[in-house]
Amino acid sequence: MKKINYAIGLFLLCLLVGCGSNSLSNLSAFSESNDISEDDLKVEESKDEVLNQLQSNSGANLEALISNHFPFVDSVTGEDTTANVYGTLLFEVEELADILSEIEQPDEKSDFIDGQQILMYSNDQFIILKESEEIPDATFIEVASEQFVRDNYSPNFLTTYFTIRMLDSVFGNNWVTNRRSYCSSNDCYGGYSTSRSYNNGNLSTNRGMGTFRGGGPSSGK
Repeated sequence: MKKINYAIGLFLLCLLVGCGSNSLSNLSAFSESNDISEDDLKVEESKDEVLNQLQSNSGANLEALISNHFPFVDSVTGEDTTANVYGTLLFEVEELADILSEIEQPDEKSDFIDGQQILMYSNDQFIILKESEEIPDATFIEVASEQFVRDNYSPNFLTTYFTIRMLDSVFGNNWVTNRRSYCSSNDCYGGYSTSRSYNNGNLSTNRGMGTFRGGGPSSGK
């Protein structure tokens, strides 16, 4: 009887911690999830009120401004760096990209392609805006450092929006070629998603903070 109990216990332990080196390979940092809902993105202020508050704070730190006016929904931790993700039901991608660009002019502003748009700033900050695949009329706002983008993003994703020459000038000579070589045998990040699967063990998320605001870096909170 003791042997049977031991065997059952060992089996359950394997299920919990994973038996074999590939036991976690099918888990995703962004596996399909209903953790983020429309309710998580609702705010008390009207669209006009939020817009006026954003415009009246022109010149403020952009992420502080974003974190103070849009619900924080997730953070993505890569190699030594973290990108924060916010969400809104009030603004579409192109509309919000124009508003943020008026508040602080980006060095580079991509075209709107495949429901996404990227703002690149000289203070080593990237703002990646995208339409939600799951929540109608929702826009996700990912704020990432240059290091986070350089170390985690797929070059095939970024070359949809910027030229190879420009990306190499930002991230270092031959970054696109070297990164493509790395990503050919490793999963690389292609922007925040709640429905896409990633098998990159270097990335993790901290979802579930609901509509908490003011928690981003440099927010002063």
